Amino acid sequence: MKADSWLVDTSVSYDTVAASYADKMRGVLGDEPYIRAALALFADAVRGAGGGPVADVGCGPGHITAHLNSLGVDAFGIDLSPGMVEVARGDHPGVRFEVGSMTALDLDEASIAGALSFWSLIHIPDEAVPAVLAGFRRVLRSGAPLLIGFHVGDGSKLKTEGYGGHPMKVHVHRRRPARVGAWLREAGFTVEAEMLLDPEGSAPGAILFTRSSG
Repeated sequence: MKADSWLVDTSVSYDTVAASYADKMRGVLGDEPYIRAALALFADAVRGAGGGPVADVGCGPGHITAHLNSLGVDAFGIDLSPGMVEVARGDHPGVRFEVGSMTALDLDEASIAGALSFWSLIHIPDEAVPAVLAGFRRVLRSGAPLLIGFHVGDGSKLKTEGYGGHPMKVHVHRRRPARVGAWLREAGFTVEAEMLLDPEGSAPGAILFTRSSG
């Protein structure tokens, strides 16, 4: 895969499906009690660490960002796709959203009180993951929580058609929690808990509750 070409492909693909994906995601949290519980625990962890701004990195249409704000968290969204950011701003006008890449976060060192990456790290190739996690560690305050959600499994698949039947060109990487946990520890995080989602189903997932080490 050509260096950084996957970033362009990912951005263009999600621009293409932004409206259809947003339609699919509206109200989805109502059917996801475990994800709501994970977000509530994350909100408690942010407050317990002193509170402050929280970055939802790879926010998509902004439904998670908005939900965190409803829990009293000062959350803002960052997404690679300008189309997704436009949709997020339209759906959630009281919430801050900006275009940016998790590969080069435009945030000051130790400037945020928490971060989450929900099913967005899945598009980052293995060789780029350590640098992305190091970037998270740079912008997080010492002791701040980081919540990571991802598909569980092995190997990668090229997704060529997406939401609404629109064309896409994105790689989806499935990983084992142990592997993601090892990357996190190497980047300076402590893994505190692990939640498995639908472990016996066709699309298992996992959420890792981590904290930046002091």
